[in-house]
Amino acid sequence: MKVMIAAGGTGGHVNPALAVAGEIKKQYPDAEICFVGTADRIEADIVPAAGFPLKTIEISGFKRGFSPADIKANVKTVTRLLKSSGAVKKIINEFNPDVAVGFGGYVSGPVIRMAAKMGIPTAIHEQNAYPGVTNKALSEKVDAVMLTVEAAKKHLKCKNDPIITGLPVRGELLEADGAVSRKELGFNDNPIILCMGGSLGARAINEAIVEVVASHKNDTKYNYLISTGKYGTWVPERLQEKGVDLENSSNIQVRTYINDMDRCLSAADLVICRAGASSLSEFEALGKASILIPSPNVTENHQFHNAMALVDNNAAVIIEEKDLNGEILAAEIDKLLSDKAKLKEIGDNARKMAVVDAASRICGIVTGLIKN
Repeated sequence: MKVMIAAGGTGGHVNPALAVAGEIKKQYPDAEICFVGTADRIEADIVPAAGFPLKTIEISGFKRGFSPADIKANVKTVTRLLKSSGAVKKIINEFNPDVAVGFGGYVSGPVIRMAAKMGIPTAIHEQNAYPGVTNKALSEKVDAVMLTVEAAKKHLKCKNDPIITGLPVRGELLEADGAVSRKELGFNDNPIILCMGGSLGARAINEAIVEVVASHKNDTKYNYLISTGKYGTWVPERLQEKGVDLENSSNIQVRTYINDMDRCLSAADLVICRAGASSLSEFEALGKASILIPSPNVTENHQFHNAMALVDNNAAVIIEEKDLNGEILAAEIDKLLSDKAKLKEIGDNARKMAVVDAASRICGIVTGLIKN
């Protein structure tokens, strides 16, 4: 069995693809899997590190503006698109896959489109509640469309009925013990608030949580675990300026990154963060209540739609960034953490939305296309 996987650009596209690749190898040890991505994005590092071969093509997305820089970039994108067909066809001919599946990112378009044109069974997986442009275009051509959430259906025109599979979640997250994690982090029995804005950081979230922590500097009723991201390294200094003594505050931990998400997320009582599809699937799998602050700077405002899929099921609370400040965030935190029944209800509703066997479901659909 030979499986070609196209995924690139962000961890949100590549990590689920790797989870599925791992599941395929688990069920079919002799399967050959080849990834197709780009040489300058995250897949170039994490796919080979996971033990899978990666073939690369040059591809980029279109800019929406009309500045000279945007126009120049779009001309380059058109050129790359024209060149990509030949490169993709060569990769497909050399690997000769039995099935090709795309997990999003610009690279999925030319790879899955060419595979379908060459008569190879094809599938795509859409992580978001509002599908991206690439998957919208591919949905009419591929044999199987897999969705993380039901809400994405209405935005697609599919050749065959789409299938809800959920989004794969890393095994170590599902196996983490919250009580053990709390002790390992060194926090007491008070509620733990995990606040994060992604690997780069979200300035609006960082600014709001600084105000919240500063307003509670003389009150240790909450534990704070804050991930500032690459561009939020100013947070500790700002907290100090506002009178927060980080060195002597055992209830506050500030990091740039979180490299032990299984520990941090399993220990948390409440999570504050963006609304990326992968993150939301993790919250659902662990039954975590969350305050979601969707990024307004993403394509088609898809994080808002991701968040609303939970909010509409009373499985999360949303604060739009335009409404966000320290006072509003603090009030929402107090409201949730002062009502244990409500907090549990939201977490339980999130868990009801979880699909913990997503990787297995996707594996079954992809390999089923070969058998059919």
